[in-house]
Amino acid sequence: MRNASSDRRGVVADRLLGAAEFTHAHWFFGNLYEALVKIPDRVAASAASAELPRAPFGAGSPGRYYAPVAPLNVPLVCSALVAGWNRSGSRSWLLLAAASSAVGGAATAYLLRSVNPELFFSPQPLDPTRRKPLLTK
Repeated sequence: MRNASSDRRGVVADRLLGAAEFTHAHWFFGNLYEALVKIPDRVAASAASAELPRAPFGAGSPGRYYAPVAPLNVPLVCSALVAGWNRSGSRSWLLLAAASSAVGGAATAYLLRSVNPELFFSPQPLDPTRRKPLLTK
């Protein structure tokens, strides 16, 4: 017989994992949209203007779309992992979600620190010979 505490913990784990799944979907479909319509290529090739500043949250910047939801992903996944660890049927999915968040977070941190500043936030667009290799990373 299950007790009320373990039932509550299961509900909490399910809700946290559901919210984490939403943030993963937001992240995935945002990246898919960027790839399909070549947002990074367009932003990187445009010159700064009053309408389109070359800034992290300027018009056209993907940062505007990721900023509201992206910081929630890791805390939600970690909380779901802790809350649902005792449920053996969910453990592998929780570990996969946590690993996906860790890998995605590491890749994002790398891009934000080493590629994006030069590619997107310099005062003028880079020469195409310098821009193309950065866009393929």
